[in-house]
Amino acid sequence: MNKDIVVYICGLHSLSFVIFHCAFWKLFKWQVELKKLGMVNRAIMQILNIQLICVFLLTAFLCIFYNSELHNTSLGKAFLAGMSIFWLIRAIEQMVFLPINNKYVHLLTVLFMAGCILFFLPLF
Repeated sequence: MNKDIVVYICGLHSLSFVIFHCAFWKLFKWQVELKKLGMVNRAIMQILNIQLICVFLLTAFLCIFYNSELHNTSLGKAFLAGMSIFWLIRAIEQMVFLPINNKYVHLLTVLFMAGCILFFLPLF
């Protein structure tokens, strides 16, 4: 498969996680659920989520607007490798910290592994 196309797909994968993370407040009823946490933990959850949104936005931006640089330069390849490792670790964490038999959890694990593979493919 063409490396440009794979990197664009990586950008779309990242954009899908921007949308997903933007929906966390409503999807997981954070207005109610986070009140059960202390102020510090409540803040940390939201800060980490917003920072992930920023990382995914930056990743999508780079994949879409600096496509060929990502798979043709050493720095770009390092970035792609880093994102591949990020998604691999995220999939492993899913199994360690959320070991429940639920179709949505399994779907997310598949999407995390898809990210690992997608970001890995343009390296060769």
